Amino acid sequence: MVDDTTPTFDASELGTPESTWAAWDHTYTPLDLSRCRELIVVAPHPDDEVLGVGGLMSAAVAAGIEVTLVAVTDGGGSHAGSPTISAEQLIAERPEESRRALAVLGVETEPVRLGFDDGDVESREADLAHALTQLLTGGPGTWCLTTWRGDGHPDHEATARACLTAAARTGIAVLEYPVWMWHWAHPNHPDVPWGRAFGIDLDADVLAAKRAAVREFATQIAPLSDHPADRAVLPPHVVDRLLRPVEVVFA
Repeated sequence: MVDDTTPTFDASELGTPESTWAAWDHTYTPLDLSRCRELIVVAPHPDDEVLGVGGLMSAAVAAGIEVTLVAVTDGGGSHAGSPTISAEQLIAERPEESRRALAVLGVETEPVRLGFDDGDVESREADLAHALTQLLTGGPGTWCLTTWRGDGHPDHEATARACLTAAARTGIAVLEYPVWMWHWAHPNHPDVPWGRAFGIDLDADVLAAKRAAVREFATQIAPLSDHPADRAVLPPHVVDRLLRPVEVVFA
């Protein structure tokens, strides 16, 4: 999730605490899944799909909706300079973490892995849009979920723009899910399109499945050693913001 591309926020800071979000008295328009027959979830890095919309994916599977993951990169840039794990090892391991997490959520369709370089999505945005145009087919009832175009991480934003370009070519509906927004934004933040936000309430079973799925990302949620480059990419205060009992998408 945090990779070698520099985001527009400081990921080392604590950000807006989950307690602030939890105390916000905001009502989201419920997302109506009954109009969806196929869900294509596009993730810049292995874990974004679970952190952003893991509950929605689980609920969709339970409702009989076909769910497919499209992974843009294999996440090799999350621990640049690590003395413990190489980029090649991460490229091998992070997709496996994602596969195990998807299985916990009930997603059985084999992911599509595009193999773009982690941290270099923006420079290949046109290539990504072309690749996605071949994948985002299906017509009415097919939804594409992608990271939000304003999320603050270049890979996330470039992935969103490429999805929007591809979807415009194919006529697929696009919903955008925030990941890093919960870190740098605050309730009623003027740069967040709250007016087009839809909420997905997660029941206890779905939330438990999402928590279990997040635990599969061992390379990201715990330090690999005491070396600074081996820090946890997803420390508890980050994970807490993404495990609340409601997920949000922008339509």
